[in-house]
Amino acid sequence: MDLTLIKNITDLTYPTDQTDLLMIAEFNISGQDFKKAGEASFEIKTRLKRLGIPPDLIRRVATATYEGELNVIIYAQKGKMKVCVEDNCVDVTIDDVGPGIPNIPLAMQEGYSTAPPHVKQLGYGSGMGLPNIKKNTDWMDIQSVVDGGTTLRFKVNLRTGDRQKEKGIRPKA
Repeated sequence: MDLTLIKNITDLTYPTDQTDLLMIAEFNISGQDFKKAGEASFEIKTRLKRLGIPPDLIRRVATATYEGELNVIIYAQKGKMKVCVEDNCVDVTIDDVGPGIPNIPLAMQEGYSTAPPHVKQLGYGSGMGLPNIKKNTDWMDIQSVVDGGTTLRFKVNLRTGDRQKEKGIRPKA
């Protein structure tokens, strides 16, 4: 897995004083490279800490990116993960070259898995990846083409009011 630092973030703090997108990381992920599973999500967690993002939000982003990273490792030949911080959210895009997902609603069901036996023997492929991503994010979109690959995009809102609005929760009066 290649780890590509797009911009040095040591001098930035959250919340940023800019409204532009700040790309904090871009990773190339190799399929079947289980020895490197978790490296990208760990690095994202480290960089979000440096930005001063609150720990509960870092946990949600780290969980979702870990699950997305594993999906590429388990199913695809290769993939790319891009992580950006905006003034109101962490925005993650994962593109892969793989078999695609033929039935997205089925793949979103907890416990549904198409992981091969050798992957399950390693302790992966329990069918919780996409449901965990959805549970830990405020917005998620999957686009997939069978035999063409998948694009997964999700966001974690950095402001409580934005999280509540997207989840359909009304703030207390």
